[in-house]
Amino acid sequence: MTPALAQAVTVVPVSTPEEAGMVDIRTLVPEIQQDIRYAGSNNFTGRPVPGYEAEKCYLLAPAAQALAKVDAQLRTEGYALQLFDCYRPAQSVHSFVEWANDPREQSRKALQYPGLDKPQLLGGYIAETSGHSRGATVDLGLLQCSGDTCTALDMGTDFDYFGPSANTDAADITLTQYQNRQILLKAMEREGFTNYPQEWWHFTLTPEPSPTTAYDVPVR
Repeated sequence: MTPALAQAVTVVPVSTPEEAGMVDIRTLVPEIQQDIRYAGSNNFTGRPVPGYEAEKCYLLAPAAQALAKVDAQLRTEGYALQLFDCYRPAQSVHSFVEWANDPREQSRKALQYPGLDKPQLLGGYIAETSGHSRGATVDLGLLQCSGDTCTALDMGTDFDYFGPSANTDAADITLTQYQNRQILLKAMEREGFTNYPQEWWHFTLTPEPSPTTAYDVPVR
């Protein structure tokens, strides 16, 4: 779900995302498609995640501006972005670790981590800190659009599938699935985003605007 951090990060107390210099992506791209999974129950924990009180995507202004450019360019090519997660409060990350350490909750195992036991998710997939909390990382998919109708493209796995098939260059996906991932990858790279190779959906603006600063204000 996120690579471990290589440097110390300070959680800065702020009252609103705006105080942290973050913006709601829909102030830049009102029509951008959102499926913010952690605000509901359609995620690997099977419940709304603490810290998510609204289906909104906040990002630091430079990341939001770059993402708006990605979506605009893709729309000229008949595609669009679908956002799954953006800024993630530190408390939400902590709740993921607590979930991973709870052997009783296994409701989404068959869907999202069929080949792994929960303790195996810690480290490689679920870390104690997340780049999402720094406001320049985004999880997203790709839509194909015709007129006003957009449909999700087949990316080979769902968002937050824990296993090798989610690797961006996975060997066990079809040519079409690989090509769809490449369209997304190249579109994001053009605007300065770097992919986390273990997860086709995970991108971070590089260099990060605030690599040592994280936040815990709820998404609301």
